[in-house]
Order: sequence, then C-alpha cells, then structure tokens
Amino acid sequence: MAHTRNTTSLRRALRREVPSTVGLLADEEDFAAMRRYRSFTFDDHTAYLRQVEALLRTLASNGGHTTVALFDPEDYAAYCTETGLDPDSAASRSRYTAEVAATGARVAYTGQPIDQLVPLLVNTAVRHATHEYATMLLTDAGQCADCGQDIGHAAFDQATRALLRLLDAAGPGAHHLVCSIPAGQEQLLGVLHTPGTDTGPTPLHSAEGAAFVTVLAAGIAHEAPGGLVLRTTRPDAPDRLHGWRLERGRLVPLTEAEVFNAYCTDADTGEPLAPEPGVEYRAGFDLAPDDGRPTHH
Repeated sequence: MAHTRNTTSLRRALRREVPSTVGLLADEEDFAAMRRYRSFTFDDHTAYLRQVEALLRTLASNGGHTTVALFDPEDYAAYCTETGLDPDSAASRSRYTAEVAATGARVAYTGQPIDQLVPLLVNTAVRHATHEYATMLLTDAGQCADCGQDIGHAAFDQATRALLRLLDAAGPGAHHLVCSIPAGQEQLLGVLHTPGTDTGPTPLHSAEGAAFVTVLAAGIAHEAPGGLVLRTTRPDAPDRLHGWRLERGRLVPLTEAEVFNAYCTDADTGEPLAPEPGVEYRAGFDLAPDDGRPTHH
C-alpha cells in the first residue's frame, strides 16, 4: 500500500515537470471556421473562452508551465494537407498546436484573465508575422553591387546603432517608439516600449526590440519612405513627442511644426485635430551622420 502511495506521489511530481501547451482560437471568425469539423464540439465562442480560461487555471494550479499558442484555422488546414493528417481530429489539432508553440507566436500563461490574454496573444502574433516578413525583406536585399557587402546585415547593424543612440539621446524616462515602413501592399509597423531605468534601456534583449530593429532595417535596406516617432514619458513632466522620416536609408529629423502637423491632422480627412493635453511636440534630434544609413552606400 505504501509503495502504491509513493508511486502515485512520484507520478504527480513528474506531471508538474511536464509543460503544457494550449491552442487558442482568439476571435469568432476563426472559431466559426473550426466548427466545420465534427470533432470540434464547441458551439459558442464566449463559452469556449471561459472553458479555456478554466483549463489554464487548472493547469497552473498543478504547478506546471503552460504556453498558449494562437490557433489559425487556415494555417491548420494547410498543415494537415502538407503532413497528410486528418484535420477532423483532436490528435491533429494537438500536434499542430505543439508545432506552432515551438516555432510561432506564443505567450506564457501567468494567470492573466482571458480578456487580457487574448489581445496579448494577438499582438504577439502580429509582431511575429511582421518580424518574419521584415526578415524576408532583409534577406531579399542581396549584396551590394559595388562592394559585395550583405545589404541586409549592414542595414540591421545600422538600425541597431540608430536605435541605441536615439534612446541614449532621448534621456531618462519611459520611451514608446513606432516605426512605419511601406512594403509593397503591406505596411510594416514596429512598436517598442522601454521602461525608464537608472541603468538605461536595453531593448534589444527582447523579441519586441528585435522585431522593431528588423522593421527599421528593412526600410533602410530598401531605401523605403517611412517614419519613426518617439514618445518619452517622465513623472511630473509633459510627454515629449519627436519624429523622423526615413529618406534614402537615413533617419532625418522632423521639425517641430512637422511633428505637430503629423499628430494633429486626421490621416483620413486631412482635418486638423486638437493638440493632446499635457504633450510637447518637439523636433527630432540629429543622430550620428551614418545612423540609419547602410555602410555599403
């Protein structure tokens, strides 16, 4: 009897060592697409989300680590076709979820309510897809015809230096940056938030930082028009807004008037908007001469 209790205890302890992965259908459209499979027995997205949340809490209560991956029905169907799996099978869905969690967008479950977890996962997926596309653009940039240097690598190095010097020049405070680059029919958007610290920001150690640099580098490598804005927040001080445009692979500071117009004009109608209270609109500051310009030029 004692041996049985000891074995049961060991198995429970071992289960706590095994990570769990949950695939999540984030929106109603994706949920509806999965209802074509008879083995998918849920019929209400809201109820489904409540059940997922309950499952996540149960897994967390057992002491293990749980990863949540975004389940994409279209990608799942293509995966099943490629691997020869039956898409109308819980086992196939489980295998796909494991693949996505290993290579795609995922977040760690740390007790977040479902209404916070869903947008976090969606934002992570968007950033992941943006990073992949921007990386492809860097790879496709090829080599410089004059010097043979890899244009993508050079642009990434320049973007890294530009970002670090920009944050250093911005000074203390929390910094929120947005970089927008047109790429064919797509609009690449890199977003980076760095909390203010006494030792200075270290944004490149995060997936968000790497994705932001890759988007900026793609604009530099292809000499695409684009823009970068920086918002700095400090306690007991107005927020400061700065802006730059990307011109022939180089970040060019906007004037104070250009920053004001960019923020205080409706992008759809062109009508003026009221300035945001508690915000100072400032010119972008000069970076080092080569910042934002690939060294192969």
